[in-house]
Amino acid sequence: MGDKVEEEDRNKGPSRFLSIVYDHIINPGHWTEDMRDEALEPADLYDRNMTVVDVGGGTGFTTLGIVKHVDAKNVTILDQSPHQLAKAKQKEPLKECKIIEGDAEDLPFPTNYADRYVSAGSIEYWPDPQRGIKEAYRVLKIGGKACIIGPVYPTFWLSQFFADMWMLFPKEEEYIEWFKKAGFKDVKLKRIGPKWYRGVRRHGLIMGCSVTGVKPLSGDSPLQLGPKAEDVKKPVNPFVFLLRLLLGAMAATYYVLVPIYMWIKDQIVPKGQPI
Repeated sequence: MGDKVEEEDRNKGPSRFLSIVYDHIINPGHWTEDMRDEALEPADLYDRNMTVVDVGGGTGFTTLGIVKHVDAKNVTILDQSPHQLAKAKQKEPLKECKIIEGDAEDLPFPTNYADRYVSAGSIEYWPDPQRGIKEAYRVLKIGGKACIIGPVYPTFWLSQFFADMWMLFPKEEEYIEWFKKAGFKDVKLKRIGPKWYRGVRRHGLIMGCSVTGVKPLSGDSPLQLGPKAEDVKKPVNPFVFLLRLLLGAMAATYYVLVPIYMWIKDQIVPKGQPI
């Protein structure tokens, strides 16, 4: 239990900081409009009357992609951060969306509620991803589809170090395993990344995937999990806090500089050649 609480505390700090800079600093290098639209394609948002939940919707950047295909009045944005949700409320295309605070691992929706479940850039903050994906299964209608978009653990050693300092970066096989354990069928994974990466995935933090699965049966997930870990706060050692703050700042700086470095390489290296 203690490990989960500590991980949750570690992730809340970056989340608060990112709510300030997400749309203007983080997204342009890590989660572009092209990437968003490509990642949402497997979700099959083909009907404007679909009921869609955007879990961990934050500032509404991904929701803007959803409402291109689904009427905003049928979309609910859920996030734990009131600061990020406040930014979502300011976006005109999202004015008719329902916007609520909530926990991805304990969703305030009834069973068999939604046609589509979307979550982008949120799983890396979840203390227990398996529990969150189990909840995705529960809230979907039979035949509904979940689409979770998130980062992938890097292969370059320095990127691995900073990824471990920053947040959760699952491996591709972990995403697939979580979906299958929750009961999803037809589980598929699509790799995504900034176009200036030219498909290179051997270095950097900017590697991601869009994973989808279909709910085959009505009702709750067949996966049985114990009760959610109690959120008990532990006293924080000031030295440990400062060390985490420093390492987090270093990781965030690296996280911002990597796409700039790759963009420069893309401008210099002739097209058609690997970078």
